[in-house]
Amino acid sequence: MIENEPYGVEPWTLTEDSLDLNLIAQSESVFALSNGHIGLRGNLDEGEPHGLPGTYLNSLYEDRPLPYAEAGYGFPEVGQSVINVTNGKIIRLLVNDEPFDIRYGTVRSHKRTLDLRAGTLTREVVWTSPAGHTVKVCSVRLVSLTQRAVAAISYSVTPVALDKSADATEPADSPGGDPLRLVVLSEIVANEEIPVQSADPRAAAMLAEPLVSEEHESSDGKNPRAILVHGTRSSKLRLAVAMAHEITGPERMATHVESFKDLGRLTVAAEVPQGQELRVVKYLGYGWSSARSRPALIDQVAGALAAAQLTGWDGLLKEQRAFLDAFWEGADVEVDGDVEIQQAVRFGLFHILQAGARAEQRPIPAKGLTGTGYDGHTFWDTEAFVLPVLTYTHPGAVADALRWRFLTLDTARDHAKELGLSGDAFPWRTIHGEECSGYWPAGTAAFHINADIAAAVVKYLDATHDEPFEREVALPLLVETARLWRSLGQHDPDGKFRIEGVTGPDEYSAVKDNNVYTNLMAQANLHAAADIAGKLSDEAREQFDVTMEEAAAWRDAAEDMYVPYDERLGVHPQHDNFTSYARWDFKHTPPEHYPLLLHYPYFQLYRKQVVKQADVVLAMQLRPDSFTPEQKRRNFDYYEAITVRDSSLSPCTQSVIAAEVGHLDLAYDYLAEAAFMDLQDREHNTKDGLHIASLAGAWTALVSGFGGMRSAGAADGLAFAPKLPDGLAGLSFRMRYRGRILHVQVRHHAATYSLIEGDPLPILHYGKEATITKEESTHKIPALPVLPSPTQPPGRVPVSRHGRGE
Repeated sequence: MIENEPYGVEPWTLTEDSLDLNLIAQSESVFALSNGHIGLRGNLDEGEPHGLPGTYLNSLYEDRPLPYAEAGYGFPEVGQSVINVTNGKIIRLLVNDEPFDIRYGTVRSHKRTLDLRAGTLTREVVWTSPAGHTVKVCSVRLVSLTQRAVAAISYSVTPVALDKSADATEPADSPGGDPLRLVVLSEIVANEEIPVQSADPRAAAMLAEPLVSEEHESSDGKNPRAILVHGTRSSKLRLAVAMAHEITGPERMATHVESFKDLGRLTVAAEVPQGQELRVVKYLGYGWSSARSRPALIDQVAGALAAAQLTGWDGLLKEQRAFLDAFWEGADVEVDGDVEIQQAVRFGLFHILQAGARAEQRPIPAKGLTGTGYDGHTFWDTEAFVLPVLTYTHPGAVADALRWRFLTLDTARDHAKELGLSGDAFPWRTIHGEECSGYWPAGTAAFHINADIAAAVVKYLDATHDEPFEREVALPLLVETARLWRSLGQHDPDGKFRIEGVTGPDEYSAVKDNNVYTNLMAQANLHAAADIAGKLSDEAREQFDVTMEEAAAWRDAAEDMYVPYDERLGVHPQHDNFTSYARWDFKHTPPEHYPLLLHYPYFQLYRKQVVKQADVVLAMQLRPDSFTPEQKRRNFDYYEAITVRDSSLSPCTQSVIAAEVGHLDLAYDYLAEAAFMDLQDREHNTKDGLHIASLAGAWTALVSGFGGMRSAGAADGLAFAPKLPDGLAGLSFRMRYRGRILHVQVRHHAATYSLIEGDPLPILHYGKEATITKEESTHKIPALPVLPSPTQPPGRVPVSRHGRGE
């Protein structure tokens, strides 16, 4: 068994009891705090040592050129990279003139705790300087979920005498000795030096000194503050950062504030007797804009500070806890029988919430705001994996993320025109809305992102019945994506609608004809657009220039959609002729050559039967109505043997379908792989930021896999077909749906449904109608047939979760 090392296993917290400098970059991602607008990596307060310094503002980026050895028409020429903005986390300490630095002196204890209910990161350190002076340092950090522009830190230092009877590792209870001269330096710092990152293409491009100073100011007084204003060179974005402080401590103190072009600093000097405390509460305000003036931005962050100080530190903590209490009431998952999975799924839900809670019409990047991996871009991951979880746990964040897509419609329409297509073609990867993929076979050709966006729209509408959203956002998104599919595909002589030259989710097969996932998702997109067009008034139809003939053409294309099927093998080929390709030589592929994309040319990958991540299997999860139970079993077994899971997106989908077809132990193994992706650094790149979609996948594997939850459509609502592996004693989860909070409790032989909030709700339990009320109702779970286990490629068998305690 692999445990969640180096973190203790607790139901509501993640605790690191000692600091391992070899894992510091990983822990910075794990301990990151965010609200969807501001992101702070879990760097140490003093800033050094670090793996990757990181402070991010959602959608604040810099342009960079995308050079090509051989350019082509329509290739994007400019990329976008998230940048490390002004760092407000820095609080340095001098103890009798010696810098507090864990690389020197003696670290007697070091503990960090991420509290998933309080929404805080707490650090407690007992350190003895090289000269023998010992202090206890305690910091508590939060990024406010209620005040979007605000972060805050409580930082306290206490001189202590060591208890000789405790082997000099614990502070003594009684004070004594001479006072220590402590100097606390609280800073906001721009243009930090960033270490050179990995050559892995999934890592980020690093930009040197991306910010240009525009203005700085500082003021002493009762509440000393400093403000820095910077701008980006090429993208022409402007940001302002302000800090203010509340200081408590001994009477003998001196303070001073100063600012320079890239630095604002508060200095607090005090003589502190042993056992007494010097405490600084630091409030931070962040804002950026492409349009507002310097005075307007300065006023914005100054106003954020004023509001934060009015609330006060204790008030911010109280607001944070209340926000999270409300979230967990409708989102918590309880796992009976596996404490590590229990911790991991809550950890994942917490970070998913952080990624989108206050994004407010901005994208949710693949790494959230926890690191610079993938240059801070958003991909299809958001709509296909993250938004479905938020739809049932925090639906307001979904509306905001999809409104951002709506705001980029004009850019997507220009992209479609450039490609010779109608409608809107959304980018494969982006921050601002423009296509930023420099490799079109695995980028622009992955048109399925448009159907993924449409699917997220449909799921959100089903779960919320949000009528204003339907009129203002859903309608144009569905119409424009349907127009794209109608122009991208064509009817063949047999009357079948074909979509050729596209790339599906599996990036080891590019520019292929009739990818099953793409065709089925496009079919659903076309149907949804035709349905919503049928609701239009004459005025709305004229506004969007939608005719009944056009809507009928969408429906015809959907009805005629070609879906490849191999009659000889009894499976769906991933695309035309896929099952005729030679299989990859898995036997002679050494374990260290995974992921394959880092060791083999795409030329070889594209012409072999090898699957990077679930593709047909994902289609079975998202379009379950398109496959019979027998087809699902045969497809799953076939693709299990050639799927190498070189993407963190794959395990959760394989878990869901493994559970559905009856491979419950295998589903449990894949659940663990998704859930532990970052806590155990399964792909060795957590240092670049968390895998937000994989974290979402843990919830999906539990709720959609073992909970068997599916959306049965607007008419039928939700359907459940729960079942559990032997390794779990029980599972319960809460979810929001149409103004209600549902509570589902699953045991091996029965499932119990009830409402925590809202009116009675009809559901399906294993295809039979039932009604959920506030009174618990229990329904039997039928026995499942025992199936032979499928095989995986040599060396790619998932770590077994069965018998983990042996």
